[in-house]
Amino acid sequence: MPNINWDAKDYKKDFSFVPAYGEAVMDLITKEQGSTVADLGCGNGTLTEKLAERGYLVQGIDDSEDMLQLAGQEHPDCHFIKGNAVSFQLEEKVDVIFSNAVFHWIDEKDQQAMLCNIHRNLKPGGELVCEFGGFGCAEAVHGTLEQCFAERGLRYPRVFYFPTIGQYAPLLEKAGFKVEYAVLFDRPTPQKGPDGLENWIRMFVKKPFEGMTEPIKKEIISDAVSRLRNRLYIDGCWIVDYVRIRFRARV
Repeated sequence: MPNINWDAKDYKKDFSFVPAYGEAVMDLITKEQGSTVADLGCGNGTLTEKLAERGYLVQGIDDSEDMLQLAGQEHPDCHFIKGNAVSFQLEEKVDVIFSNAVFHWIDEKDQQAMLCNIHRNLKPGGELVCEFGGFGCAEAVHGTLEQCFAERGLRYPRVFYFPTIGQYAPLLEKAGFKVEYAVLFDRPTPQKGPDGLENWIRMFVKKPFEGMTEPIKKEIISDAVSRLRNRLYIDGCWIVDYVRIRFRARV
C-alpha cells in the first residue's frame, strides 16, 4: 500500500519537477490518439491534462483526497477518481495505464498484487507505461540519514522500493505482462532554493520521522544537510542523486 501522505500545496510549489520529468515518459506510449488512458497516481493532475492534450481519453486515479481536490480545481475538464494502486477497479478496461513517480511508494510486499491489478484493468494488447525510483535512488541522502539516525540510537527504515530491472521485470512477467522496454539511468535532480535539500527531506522522507519530536527531527535533518553539502550542493544548487527506472510492458 502507499507509504506516504502528501502535502499537496507544498508539492505543487516546490516539487513541480516531478510531473515535468514525467512528460518524457509519455513518449513511450505507442497507442494512437483517442485511446483510453488511466493516469495512476495522478497527483495534482498536471500529467493527466498533458495526456489529454496529446489526444488521449484520460482519467486520473489517486488515493490522496488532498491531491484529488487540487487536481479537480486546477484541471476541471479532466475526470478524476479515488483509487488505490493495489485495488482500484475501473468501470471499463483501458488501452494504457500510465504512471509516473508512484511505484516506489508502494510497499514491496504489495508490488505483485499491484501489477496483477493493473493487468486486470487493461484491455487485451493494452500497455503499462511507467517510471519510478530505481536501484540507488537518492542513496547519498538516505545513506546519510541512516547514519545520522544510527548515531542517535535510532533505526532509519528503508520504506522506499527501488528495484533493479532484473528484480522488477520478473514481477511484470509473473503478472502476465510482456516487457518491451526497460531502462535504468541516473538523473541528478535540482531542487529549488537554498533550503532545497531540507525541503526535499521534509516532503519525501516522512515515515522514518513519524513519532519523533520536532527538535530531534530538525537536528537530524540539519546534520544530514551539513554532511551532504560538499557532495550535493553544486554551483549554488542542491542536486539530489536520483536514479530512475522505466518500463513499457504489454498485456
